[in-house]
Amino acid sequence: MKSDDYDIIVIGAGAAGMFAAITAARQGKCVLVLEKLPKIGTKLKATGGGRCNLTNTLESERFMESFGREGRFMRSALHAFDHHALVTFLEEIGVKSHAPDGFRIFPVTHKATTIIEALEREMSRLGITVLCGCRVDRLLDEAMRVQGVKLDDGRSFYATKVIVATGGKGYPQLGAEGDGYKLASEVGHTISELYPAMMPLKVKETWIASCRADTLPKVTLRVDMKKYRKYQATGDLIFTKDGIRGPVVLDFSREITPLLHRYDEVPLVANFTRGMNEEQVRTLFNEIRQKEPHLTTLALVEYLLPHSVASALCDLAKVVPDKGFKKQTGKARERLIQLLAWTPLTVTGHEGFKMAMITRGGVKLKEIEPRTMESRKVQGLYFCGEVLDLDGPCGGYNLQWSFSSGYLAGLSAAL
Repeated sequence: MKSDDYDIIVIGAGAAGMFAAITAARQGKCVLVLEKLPKIGTKLKATGGGRCNLTNTLESERFMESFGREGRFMRSALHAFDHHALVTFLEEIGVKSHAPDGFRIFPVTHKATTIIEALEREMSRLGITVLCGCRVDRLLDEAMRVQGVKLDDGRSFYATKVIVATGGKGYPQLGAEGDGYKLASEVGHTISELYPAMMPLKVKETWIASCRADTLPKVTLRVDMKKYRKYQATGDLIFTKDGIRGPVVLDFSREITPLLHRYDEVPLVANFTRGMNEEQVRTLFNEIRQKEPHLTTLALVEYLLPHSVASALCDLAKVVPDKGFKKQTGKARERLIQLLAWTPLTVTGHEGFKMAMITRGGVKLKEIEPRTMESRKVQGLYFCGEVLDLDGPCGGYNLQWSFSSGYLAGLSAAL
C-alpha cells in the first residue's frame, strides 16, 4: 500500500521530534510525525518527576563543557536555538517558564503536561499529521538517498527528508526500545556501545541500609581507581537499602556504568562532609571539644552528619560512640577522621535500562554534520536528540539538547 507523499517525515514524537516537526512546518513544509506509542510525549511527561526541568540558565560555552569533550558538537544547534530562544518559543505558544533557583528552568505550572499540550496545539495549528501506534520497521533509501519509511504493518510513507528522533533505551516501560539504533545501523551508521545512565547504583557495603532516612547535601563522589581518578561529581546523595541515589548519583552513573561493563566492581570514595579534608575535620573537632569537652564521639560527629550516618561511620572506625573523642585509641581516632574525609563505597551493579533516564552512546557523531544534523552517509536523513552519542548531566541539559537539535534538524530538512 502506498501512502500520500510528504515533504518531511519525523520518526518519534518526543521532545526532539515535536520540535523538529514544528520547526519544519513553520517553514511551510508538509510534515508527518510517526509515533509508535498511543500518545505523544510519553517520556517527556515523566521528565523531572513530571515537573519538566526544561533547560537551565548556562550560556552556551559552559553548557557545552558540561557534556565533556563531545560537547562542541552542539555548537551550531545551540547557536540556532539556545535556552533564551526556548523560553521565547514557549511563551509564544502559551507556556510561561521561570527559574526558581536561578538555574533550572521549569514551566511555571511545574507540570510536563503543560508543555506537551502546548506542543500538541501548535502541531495541530500548523496542520502537522500525527499518527500514533505506528512502528517504523525500516528506512527506505536508494543510491544513498532517503526515500521514506516502511511500517511493520506493511504501509509505506514517502518523503525525501526523514528525521530520526526516536530517543534512547532508557525507561523501556515508557516505550523506549532503541528503535533508532536499528534504523540507523541498517543504512550504514555506526552505533557506539550503549550504556544505561542517570540511574541509582548498587553498592557492596551493607551499613548504608541503616541510613535511608537521611539525605546528605553536597557529597563528592570520586572513582578510586588510578586510571579514572579524574571522574568525580558533587551533589545531594540518598541511601537506599542496597545502594545510593540522588542527583550526584544520577550524574555520576554516566561515568560508572561503562566502567562496570569492564570491571566487576568500581571502588569509590565519598566525602560526606561538604568537602572538608582530614585536617579541617581535625581542627573542627578540636574547636568543638574546647567549647563542649564532655561530648561523646557520636555527638561530635553529629555536628557534621545526621545521626544514622554518624553512627554507621563510628562503627566502621571501631570507635566507642558513647566515649569521649580523646578516650578513643589514637588509631581509632585517625580512622574516624579519615572516614569522614573519604568514605569507601564499592559499586557492584545497577538495574539496567529499566531505571535509566538516559542512554549513554548512540549514533556516532562523526557520521553527522553538526551544522545541519544531516547524515554524512545518507542524503536527506537527519538525527536529533538522545539517539545520538551525546548525553549530559541532570539539570535540563538533555532536554535542551533535544529541543536544540530537533530545531536544527527541522530547519535544515526544510531548506
